[in-house]
Amino acid sequence: MSESTQHSTPSNLQVLFEDNHIIVINKRVGDIVQGDKTGDSPLSDVVKQYLKEKYNKPGNVYLGVVHRLDRPTSGIVLFAKTSKALPRLNKLFSEGKTKKIYWAVVDNAPPNESGTLTHWLVRNPKQNKSYAHDKEVPNSKKAVLEYKLLKKLDRYFLLEIDLKTGRHHQIRAQLAALGCHIKGDLKYGADRSNKDGGIHLHARYLELEHPVQKEIIPFMAPPPDDPVWNACL
Repeated sequence: MSESTQHSTPSNLQVLFEDNHIIVINKRVGDIVQGDKTGDSPLSDVVKQYLKEKYNKPGNVYLGVVHRLDRPTSGIVLFAKTSKALPRLNKLFSEGKTKKIYWAVVDNAPPNESGTLTHWLVRNPKQNKSYAHDKEVPNSKKAVLEYKLLKKLDRYFLLEIDLKTGRHHQIRAQLAALGCHIKGDLKYGADRSNKDGGIHLHARYLELEHPVQKEIIPFMAPPPDDPVWNACL
């Protein structure tokens, strides 16, 4: 991470939506959703602190982590504010009953303007990397996404990704297998890193059934403010 990366804090948190049951955040590049071995303060702790200060709560604040985004990725992260909402949200995600749209800025145009990618991914925990195979291999998990080319930029291409399964590094690994490397993603074959240590992959849109009120609710997150993302808008 470079010095210029601005992590989320309780005072600069980008809250997209909040009610009694859920809170939806636009995650910055470099924010880690849940605590890990780095010991860096996770986004979940930042959101707890934000809620504690906002509502002047004396004790601990309940917050349930429903899903994650990779650290170098930006965009929509949803948290549960009640123990009633958490298992219902977990079920929606595990059963694939959510619509998840990502934007990816890549170095090469895909062979077709739109299509479906199906791979079998094998995760290597030591490298924290997933490898895409065309056929099923031992210990692999099926990964499916749909893509379409939204825009041609000067040197890059903007793809919209409709994620059908939720695998480790799925979009990064599948697009790399197609020869479309995400800008800044050295791990998956990009030629150079981004200054902020992030990659140009953004969780743009999420749609799901509200865990309590049961109506379908959509969320959209603006991408980070940088010249390449701004050219996509």
